[in-house]
Amino acid sequence: MSANRRYGLVIAVAAALIGVAYLLTTCVAPRSFKAAKQPRQGQALGGRLAVIFSERYQIDLPGVQWFHPFDTRKYAKIYLKLNTDGLVRPETVFVPPEATPTQIGRVHTESYLASLKSARAVARYLEAPILASLPASVVDSGVLRPHRYATGGTILAARLAMKYGVAINLAGGFHHAKPDSGEGFCVYNDIAIAIRTLQDEGRIGRALVVDLDVHQGNGTAECFAGEESVFTFSMHQRNIYPIPKSESDLDIELDAGTDDATFLAILRKNLPNVIQRSRPDIVFLQAGCDTLKGDPLAGLMMTQEGIVQRDALVIDECVRRRIPVVMTLGGGYTRRSWAVQYASIRRTIETHGLSDRHPHPRRKATVKEKLYTK
Repeated sequence: MSANRRYGLVIAVAAALIGVAYLLTTCVAPRSFKAAKQPRQGQALGGRLAVIFSERYQIDLPGVQWFHPFDTRKYAKIYLKLNTDGLVRPETVFVPPEATPTQIGRVHTESYLASLKSARAVARYLEAPILASLPASVVDSGVLRPHRYATGGTILAARLAMKYGVAINLAGGFHHAKPDSGEGFCVYNDIAIAIRTLQDEGRIGRALVVDLDVHQGNGTAECFAGEESVFTFSMHQRNIYPIPKSESDLDIELDAGTDDATFLAILRKNLPNVIQRSRPDIVFLQAGCDTLKGDPLAGLMMTQEGIVQRDALVIDECVRRRIPVVMTLGGGYTRRSWAVQYASIRRTIETHGLSDRHPHPRRKATVKEKLYTK
């Protein structure tokens, strides 16, 4: 064998070993994530706030994130940062089960759910053409199942909010999914499913959805069109997706360039009236951070601090009125999106779930954890 061929073989073997090592570190969960894999109870922080997360929220198709604007590791990054900053430990997090067909069927039609057996249909709903070329079984296990676990997380968050007061699902907010179709990266409308589930269980009568994602919550609006027991309130940018928009109970359209001061002033003015009109037993906050300046899919000009204040306005008002509140994460498409939402979640935990000091020591993330969430 010539020297050049030997050299080429060595390079090929090395590349293969590097590839295997990469897959092992990014696809095999670190210990901190394995601890949040099987459904189980956690511990409410301060007896008042529950954090919900599952390792099964992860999209199990390596490489998909390279072909889609959504950061599929966002949920894991937030969970890890909460761990390393000493705000939660794996055992304190509530781990949800997968949403059941019965729960999902309370909102979505049989014909629509049947369409999810087609990889082409799922690729269209999620705006991820790469999925169309994969077997339907792979798409279901690698993409749809994580969405079902995230939906189960919102259902569990709603139940825990009724018990403790505040619950944060580190996923969810799939507000574009309609009863008979998916779109806008959304397949199952987790908030609508959670509301219908709690209503059917007799836990709630009335609900309020406060949707502050930059894109209108058109799917949620259609899920509850003409429904007096659920009030839908959406603040969003005009003249961007979805076009045409659906009709919420209250829609407030914002111009491109809207900044923190303008957004917060409008929210402060309208939120008390919305709560008074809707008389909710529970509030769902869709806290998408695609209102952030520089988001590639929108044009608002909010800062991280403005988004933190935005979420605080809703959550603090609910706590003050003793109305259970659920936070879901919704959209956000910049590299900083996860960090912005982490800042908001951290503020909520420190305000409503902790005493004067963090309950756990801070630590550094391991190399495996960093690679897993990259």
